[in-house]
Amino acid sequence: MKKTGVVRINDIIDQVTSYHAEADVDLIRKSYVFSAKVHQGQTRLSGEPYLNHPLSVAKILSDLNLDEYAVSTGLLHDTVEDTYATIEEIQNNFGEEVSFLVDGVTNITKITNKNRQDRQAENFRKMILAMSMDIRVILIKLADRLHNMRTLEYMPPEKQKNIAQQTLDIYAPLANRLGIYSIKRELEDLSLSYIHEKMYREIEEKLVITSDQREKYVREVVCLIQEKLNQFGINARITGRSKHIYSIYSKMLQQKLDFSQIYDLTAFRLIVGSRKECFEILGIIHSIWKPIPGKFKDYISLPKANMYQSLHTTAIGPEGQRIEIQIRTEEMDSVAKNGIAAHCKYKEGRKIDQGYDQRFSWLRQVMEAQTEVRDSHEFLETFRVDIFPDEVYVFTPAGEVVELPKGSTPVDFAYRIHSDVGHRCVGAKINGNIAPLKNQLKSGDVVEILTSSNHKPSRDWLKFVKTSRAKSKIRQWIKLQELKSSISLGREICEKEFRKHNLNFSKLLKGDKILERVSKEGIKKTDDLLAAVGHGRLRVRHLINMFLEEGLNGKKHAAQSLSSSAKKVVCRKSGHGIRIDGIDGVMVRHGKCCNPIPGDRIMGYITRGKGVTVHVADCSFVVSACPDRLLDAQWDETSRHVATVPIEVICEDKTGLLAEITSSISSEKTNIVKAKIKTTPEETAVNVFDIEISNLKQLDAVIHAIKKIRGVLKVSRLKS
Repeated sequence: MKKTGVVRINDIIDQVTSYHAEADVDLIRKSYVFSAKVHQGQTRLSGEPYLNHPLSVAKILSDLNLDEYAVSTGLLHDTVEDTYATIEEIQNNFGEEVSFLVDGVTNITKITNKNRQDRQAENFRKMILAMSMDIRVILIKLADRLHNMRTLEYMPPEKQKNIAQQTLDIYAPLANRLGIYSIKRELEDLSLSYIHEKMYREIEEKLVITSDQREKYVREVVCLIQEKLNQFGINARITGRSKHIYSIYSKMLQQKLDFSQIYDLTAFRLIVGSRKECFEILGIIHSIWKPIPGKFKDYISLPKANMYQSLHTTAIGPEGQRIEIQIRTEEMDSVAKNGIAAHCKYKEGRKIDQGYDQRFSWLRQVMEAQTEVRDSHEFLETFRVDIFPDEVYVFTPAGEVVELPKGSTPVDFAYRIHSDVGHRCVGAKINGNIAPLKNQLKSGDVVEILTSSNHKPSRDWLKFVKTSRAKSKIRQWIKLQELKSSISLGREICEKEFRKHNLNFSKLLKGDKILERVSKEGIKKTDDLLAAVGHGRLRVRHLINMFLEEGLNGKKHAAQSLSSSAKKVVCRKSGHGIRIDGIDGVMVRHGKCCNPIPGDRIMGYITRGKGVTVHVADCSFVVSACPDRLLDAQWDETSRHVATVPIEVICEDKTGLLAEITSSISSEKTNIVKAKIKTTPEETAVNVFDIEISNLKQLDAVIHAIKKIRGVLKVSRLKS
């Protein structure tokens, strides 16, 4: 891992001019002077001047060969957030482009009124939005995160682990998806050193111990390859290096191996002059050492979505050791190191090269999806699929390559082609044979989608589709259909119920009398009102009562609002002691599948025409439910609710033990409603008790009391 050191502005300028001779170095110097001025007196937790941080970020950006505007933004990226400087001041002094980039980086973290998890999800969503506007924003943010990780040792231990885990979950995969492997590898190693410090140190020490042996082996392999290439008159730059610590750790974890069982610790890279030579060398390598079947990958013919190109092969090398070999050109190597940054070329007017942007179709797909997902947590989860590296490459019948995440199905393929193709998909042919829509695609498959103009998407598709685009399109379609259905159902309910009280619903609706009375509830349109009734969020009885109380001539203008009236009815009659976020006057009932009790984290699910059903947040029903019909719910601590909860007690089958168990339940002032006892051939007893519980704390006390009894093997709450 790289250690931070003193960075000088002249080092940065020299680096920028080495790859961009005509760069505006005065802009960089001016940015440095301004940053030094506004950060004067500020220090980091390490005690060093704060200016070292923006200087280090700017140096990372220059190492990525970014333009002077991005490097200047690196110097200024914290000025608006952490000093008295304003974005207007940045624009006046450094121009529109730098101010745009500074504002983009600043806005990502300008969220303070949410908890940590919400902030992480919302920050990530804003980061992707900013990236879609200008890719340099995310590159600056990655550089910022990299330097923060390099200096994480000065943070408190708890923050170290939280930041490291977030880096491993989000930033390292994002760097990988952008093809910036140099940053990806360093972020992974730094994160591992804080999350699993002991394992990191063990691997690091063992690599040091075996370094002499590995270096000798590398020299031997390089000499053998060089000698063979000389025979064919091919020039190549050959290097060997140890795999980074995180990749070794991942392999040990996934394959359940010890360090001593990892034989392919060294990877070799051959850099050549042309694409043709890449394939020639591959043949030469395979003539020297026997390749391992299934370990060859051609990323030159089928580049990764992040533009990565290389030939990968694994062979049995000298001494019977596995060796990994990568073969690529100089240009391919530049892209492999710096990814999207290697091609960050801007035309006049500072707009990103559209031809280059076409290579990042995955980003456009993600951005299209995010406009249809309102919840940041849902966006974060669906986007994880798109930033992790496993891909499959399939073909259309016309021979066009379509890249999809591993595990994708024909439905994902259909939505990648076009939304209408996805909506009308009725079947698929894979390699000419009819295949189920839930079949997982493999690289090389030729996929043909069968469509019908009368077909509609199925909710069941959400159980197996992989891509965020497919999920968002299906949910959007379902939401639209449910809205239409709810409006129709709401109109039918209102007309029927109003008629019973000699009220003309259509006339009242046409005259805006109803909308006037519910406008305070945020309902502005007729369709919103009807949908609320159809969904069960509004009870039609309260609408009718309001008109009966006020009279049609409008004499009683001081009647209670719909929400307060409804709330009283619910609080008086339901007895559930539950508050639904943003909704009053709604029917509430408990989900029988999980039977929530006070203290459980809960969610509400809108059941059309039946109000809201409350489930435990991790209930399997909630996990698979349509997010658009889920509502936040909380227990009302001022209300007492008694629930019947089943608990399972597995114990030894011996005399007197059942009496001890029932006695311990009673000692916690808990009533047993029902008991079911069953013995097994293994001389154990399985007992299920339905007990009356007021809250989660009382349930925990009962379970704890039973666990203390000698002979009790296991106690657990049954949720379904």
